Amino acid sequence: MRKRLLTMLLALSMVATTAVVPVSEPVSAVAATKKAAKKSTKKTTKKGTKKLTAKQKKAQADQKAADKVAKLIDRIYVQDNEKKGLTAKDLTKAKLEWDKLTSAQKKLVGNNKGSYQSEYADPDYFGRDTGDASADNPRNWNHIGENEILVVSFGTSFNESRAEDIGGVEDAIADQYERQGWKVRRAFTSQIIINHVQARDGEKIDNVQQALDRAVKNGVKNLVIQPTHLMQGKEYDELKDEVNAYASRFQTVTFSEPLLGEVGKDTTTVNADKETVAKAVTAEAVKDNGDSSLEAAAASGTAFVFMGHGTSHQAAITYDQMQSQINDLGYKNVFIGTVEGKPADTACDQVIARIKAAGYKNVVLRPLMVVAGDHANNDMAGNDSDSWKSQFAKTFGAKNISCQIKGLGRIPEIEQIYINHLARAVAGNKSLTVSAVTGSAIQAVKAPVSAKKKLS
Repeated sequence: MRKRLLTMLLALSMVATTAVVPVSEPVSAVAATKKAAKKSTKKTTKKGTKKLTAKQKKAQADQKAADKVAKLIDRIYVQDNEKKGLTAKDLTKAKLEWDKLTSAQKKLVGNNKGSYQSEYADPDYFGRDTGDASADNPRNWNHIGENEILVVSFGTSFNESRAEDIGGVEDAIADQYERQGWKVRRAFTSQIIINHVQARDGEKIDNVQQALDRAVKNGVKNLVIQPTHLMQGKEYDELKDEVNAYASRFQTVTFSEPLLGEVGKDTTTVNADKETVAKAVTAEAVKDNGDSSLEAAAASGTAFVFMGHGTSHQAAITYDQMQSQINDLGYKNVFIGTVEGKPADTACDQVIARIKAAGYKNVVLRPLMVVAGDHANNDMAGNDSDSWKSQFAKTFGAKNISCQIKGLGRIPEIEQIYINHLARAVAGNKSLTVSAVTGSAIQAVKAPVSAKKKLS
């Protein structure tokens, strides 16, 4: 019993010894430790701040400024302004903020190294020199009279191409038809391009809906639609649907053919339009390359490649038809390709293989497009590794590849095709009489307004 008691007393003694510690000493030690740590942290933070200011603060500020512009570009890079709630002020703001940037900051736009991850922005959006915008005519005036020819294009933000290619077609049509009592106006189907041009250059181009609304407001009675599209593809079909919705608001609506006319049934189907285009673009390419003839170019080992856009639409067969037309003409050193690789046999690698097999050493690239815009400048002639110029250079050598950045729209023979299409379209409308050949005045014959005229 005594032993147990002693054991208990010993245990209590040990607990008491452990617990009875002066309070003041550990508290002051902890406080001192905390004070020292705080002071040390303060010194470290202060030192770190100085280091950031010296090496990183300006870079962060530059990136923040660039990201602000990138965000504004992404906002206006849209096909539907109404869905995004965009106004002209949004377009203006993007350009104003770009102009505030330094040269170094402009290079950072869209680099995705800051907190904002951009989808569309890059320094070229506002910074690339694409020619003089003032040389272009948007053709968006009012009070034009009762007869209108609306020339509809996809559009391009490349100023020189817009003036030379799209403007070339429009001017040729105007020269022929405005003396006959018609006014030529413009519309683009790409709102993305419209926004780009307006933001960068202050040039306002109508979309199709705006152009049709303007025609109604102007009191236009006879409306002719002339698409500059290459073929009857997806965009052509969508355009017809959009115009159809306005058909009842005019006395007559006439739809003209795109450049290459009807699609045709198979790859061997050709027509006069395809033949004219094949001859005209080949002749221009040979001349611009400094060759005396296509045959002379072939003898020197030179092949010509005309790069189209390509499409998943059934109209893709048009590209094979163009190659058939080329073959029928005996142009052995001329090849058709498509940047989208549709149809498959016109993909870049397929074209390269055919040229290599044929033994040609030099290649001239030129767009098979009405407008030499983004696809021609970047997908064809750009410096990126996936551009056609770069891909061809891997096989034939960079020195043996040259690019001609010119659209079909600036070639007189091709401009004449559109004029001819308009003549046939208007002549086919029994409500109108026209003689585009003689230049006699067009007299609009008033027709009763139908409830809803469907376009063929």
